[in-house]
Amino acid sequence: MSETRQDEPAVEPAVTLSRQLAGGALIDAHRHDGNQIVYASQGVLSVATDAGTWIAPASRAIWVPAGTTHEHRAYGRTVLHTVGLPVRANPLRTRRPAVLVVGPLLRELIIAYTRDPEEETPARSRLRSVMLDQLRTTPQQGIHLPAARDARLAAVCDLLLSEPADQRSLAQLGAAAGVSQRTLTRLFAQEMGMTFPQWRTQLRLHLALRLLAEGLPVTTVGHRCGWSTTSAFIDIFHRALGHTPGQSPRTPG
Repeated sequence: MSETRQDEPAVEPAVTLSRQLAGGALIDAHRHDGNQIVYASQGVLSVATDAGTWIAPASRAIWVPAGTTHEHRAYGRTVLHTVGLPVRANPLRTRRPAVLVVGPLLRELIIAYTRDPEEETPARSRLRSVMLDQLRTTPQQGIHLPAARDARLAAVCDLLLSEPADQRSLAQLGAAAGVSQRTLTRLFAQEMGMTFPQWRTQLRLHLALRLLAEGLPVTTVGHRCGWSTTSAFIDIFHRALGHTPGQSPRTPG
């Protein structure tokens, strides 16, 4: 969805707002005339494009560049904040979607800036300047699940997308899809920019965030996502997101 095509949705303004979304709510595919920061101060939010899917708990925000066709989905009761920025305002200096670490200050800046989006005051302008300064230095780190373009790779990915807990090796999955392990290893490196184990971990973390937001117990989530033990799930989750799955996602201090 990242390339402009005739069948893409019409361009909409990149608005600044705050709204509540019910769990499972979907905002259909659309694109903006400006850049946008998408942040859920409560719940978990995913953003999907043709290049893949990005997912963010309350300790992360998603950067959506101007012209990128995307859709949002909420998991659990979600409080959504969006910050619209003109194309020239690109503090991250990237034209690709990204997941950003949201520290305590940036979190409060986003919430405050989206509280009264129609109000234009000198204080609000200063708030925006500080927020942009924070965005220029915030690290990028999150759960990104790239989408496969090659039909052979897509066939294997689809097997795991339908059953993330599938424990088969890459060779076994390839045999089921009629593709050699060597070819799949090369395709994962070329198209995904990661190894097969890394992609599968991203998939499982993606699902884990969704299930946790929906209120499932940690042990159940770990089992459904394919980890052999709850402790292994907790360890990988903590290393990826900086908190255990039993804790509410918090902004890093």
